[in-house]
Amino acid sequence: MDLNSQIIDIAGLDKALNEGQDPLPLFRDAVKQSNESLGELFRQGQPVEALVELRAQHVDALLIRAWVLKIPRSVHAALIAVGGYGRGELHPASDIDIMVLLGTEKPHEAVDPEKRDRLSEALSEFLTFLWDMGLEVGHSVRTLEECVLEAQQDITVTTNMMESRLLAGPRAFHVSLRIAIGPDNIWPSDDFFKAKLWEQNKRHLKYDDTVSNLEPNLKECPGGLRDIQTIVWVAKRHSSAETMHDLVIHGFLTEQEYQDLNASQELLWRIRFALHLLTGRREDRILFDYQRTLAEQFGYEDDEEGLGIEKFMQQYYQTAIRISRMNEMLLQLFQEVIVLQYHLAPPKYINNRFHSRSGFLEVADDQLFARYPLAMLELFLIMEQHPELQGVRASTIRLIRSHRHLVDDKFRSSLQARSLFMEILRQPQGVTDELRRMNRYGILSRYIPAFGNIVGRMQYDLFHVYTVDEHTLFVIRNLRRFVANEHRQEFPLCNDIMERLPKPELLFLAALFHDIAKGRGGNHSRLGAEDAWRFCKLHDLSDYDSNLVSWLVENHLLLSKTAQRRDISDPDVIREFSEEMGSLVRLDYLYLLTVSDIRATAPKKWNNWKNSLLRELYHASKQALLRGLENPQDRDEIIQNKQAGALHFLRSEGINYDKAISLWLSLSLDYFLYHTWEEIAWQTKIVLAAKPQELPLVLIRKSATRGGTEIFLYSEDRDNLFAFTTSLLDQLGLNIVGAQLETADTSYILNSYLVLEQDGEMVEDTSRKSEIQEKLRNALKDPNALDPGVSRHIPRHLKHFSTPTRIDFGQDEANQRTIMKLVTDDRPGLLSQIGYAFGDCGIRLIKAKIATIGAEAQDRFFITGLNNLPLSEPSQFDCIEQTIRQRLEGKTSP
Repeated sequence: MDLNSQIIDIAGLDKALNEGQDPLPLFRDAVKQSNESLGELFRQGQPVEALVELRAQHVDALLIRAWVLKIPRSVHAALIAVGGYGRGELHPASDIDIMVLLGTEKPHEAVDPEKRDRLSEALSEFLTFLWDMGLEVGHSVRTLEECVLEAQQDITVTTNMMESRLLAGPRAFHVSLRIAIGPDNIWPSDDFFKAKLWEQNKRHLKYDDTVSNLEPNLKECPGGLRDIQTIVWVAKRHSSAETMHDLVIHGFLTEQEYQDLNASQELLWRIRFALHLLTGRREDRILFDYQRTLAEQFGYEDDEEGLGIEKFMQQYYQTAIRISRMNEMLLQLFQEVIVLQYHLAPPKYINNRFHSRSGFLEVADDQLFARYPLAMLELFLIMEQHPELQGVRASTIRLIRSHRHLVDDKFRSSLQARSLFMEILRQPQGVTDELRRMNRYGILSRYIPAFGNIVGRMQYDLFHVYTVDEHTLFVIRNLRRFVANEHRQEFPLCNDIMERLPKPELLFLAALFHDIAKGRGGNHSRLGAEDAWRFCKLHDLSDYDSNLVSWLVENHLLLSKTAQRRDISDPDVIREFSEEMGSLVRLDYLYLLTVSDIRATAPKKWNNWKNSLLRELYHASKQALLRGLENPQDRDEIIQNKQAGALHFLRSEGINYDKAISLWLSLSLDYFLYHTWEEIAWQTKIVLAAKPQELPLVLIRKSATRGGTEIFLYSEDRDNLFAFTTSLLDQLGLNIVGAQLETADTSYILNSYLVLEQDGEMVEDTSRKSEIQEKLRNALKDPNALDPGVSRHIPRHLKHFSTPTRIDFGQDEANQRTIMKLVTDDRPGLLSQIGYAFGDCGIRLIKAKIATIGAEAQDRFFITGLNNLPLSEPSQFDCIEQTIRQRLEGKTSP
């Protein structure tokens, strides 16, 4: 099928131009027709490679005719396509980069400045004409000398001009350009390779050196189109390869590898083409805004196996992983060919199967893996045991790729394979690097088949920022940092615990399996625990060790959920959690796994507050286990100990004992259970010293114990005070992570809010503290002050996730209160709306535990009626639920 004839009528355009018709409408119509026709052909399923080439051809035809129309024949200049356009590849909104190369009638003659000025006028008309017809063009105007100077200084300019095609003008100009910027004159191939490798490494770091960003840039991210282009650029510089298939001719790729790489590029091209059509602009980021639509366009639907959007993104990530693996292998090969120029050092003996050469590991002979497949596992062990090795030779990587199918059931059941794998986990160094290498080479998913299901698997939320396989390996990386003394200052408690673990490899196994069942349906923790048990028994671990690993996998969320969602100042919660632990060994292992897991889920969301919650629960549970589960500490004992510590401090400060006791008698027991003795002493001292004219008191201080900034309010109580205060804090851009509310018998409130800045850090700046203090005090001082409302917009990424509002109630009989669990979309002003709903229904709020998981709020509120008793009437529950839903739907306002 001649697709060209279906798109624009070039012959008709020429005829109309020859008849003297106004050229601009003709060109504008041609651009519009081309864009619309290419889009329709794409939707019909035409090969994207053909469409990308066709668009470049259409732009060629239009630019050449516009050049003839606008540029006088007497001008000594050439019109040259560069960059992606120079390659003959244009997506619907790709950059159209051109260069006007200035020359003279005679070689080596300088360009006349006056002629250049006259040309500038014509070029200005030419470029304006291109923009008016609907082509967004990037351009440069240079002499040959300027091209060389720019290219010498900037390798991106060299790369851009390497991919150039002559569109119009003297061919000799273009030939001179290719020679002048060639490797014989500037950027010889070895320097070019080093510069491109540095450029790629820098680009990868910008995207956290991982393919699995939530909103990946399919051009720039690791495993993106730029990684393919880097391979071709380096080969082109060294061996004059013009196309990707030339890599096969020059011996850099096998035919099968070329087919794999080409198929990967074809998928990314299809996604990019669809993105440009969808957005109407040059958009290379697969943003949440477009992921669902793209998944539907590519035929993915929701079913029992998962969301269509997750399956679409998994296809993208797995493709990016394949490109990344190929990129690594080829760049390693290029280093040997271009930098070392095949002058490899003599091999150094490691064992009968492997030796090192020029700092890289290689097999002793090419038949090793065919003859002895177990050597594919041994390779990773050797890399751990020889940290002086820089990597694996490209030829050996290629052999692994072609033999990894031999890692089958027979291989996995081999005693030698099982021993090798466990030995890899037990090494004192290199565990993370080699597990990542195993994943890149496709061996990890062959050895643990269930791992293959999570390779490239994303979770459509804002909480998990990496694919499941990347996240898993980050967890192990975090665990390994607890072994290294150079990282001790990060988590000294974790390092101390790790030092006393009898078998750290059990922790690494639990990390490998903790999310391995995601995407299968059902409870992934329980399914993963079953996988872990079978794996441990297959690898000859004892029942005790197998049980521990399986238990860790099944309960890997327990510590996190307890710390973030339950009231860990309640001794009953600590007792219940400690009974779940059963032993200090389990507690130690689970604490390390939990810290590493949360940090690897969303590293930028980790903060001191989360760290302090986990640490507080760990210490409280450890104390309970050491004391003995049969002898739990009761509330009275805890409160007495805290009051004794606070009184000791207050006496040293000269505070009257009777006044302190009098104040405390007006407070609830919950106040003393929540606060530390130091917080009780500090607040008592402030309240007793406060004068009526100083109220309301607003004090701000760093709370190292709780990992946040404490805002303490002391004032007379008033209606909807919690709602009003949280609205103010939200307007100030503060993230409220906890609230302890206390109303004394005197009708004065002692409320503590734990807050963080939006970046998760404490409030440190003095002027910022003053701003918060002044705004709160002025608002609370005015009894007629109106709620300012929250004017912050919902962030873009939150708009693409919807969580149905769920409200559940439970009774905490021991503490005589009701617990309300709320799950809903996170949004500005949420806590304020909840506070007003409580006020509308006559509900007293005692405490709030705030947890935001990605785009989802998972908050717990500890409440009573105005009689300070748990809720009991159905009308109370109905009122709360209905009022909250109405407020969240925007049907009422404060």
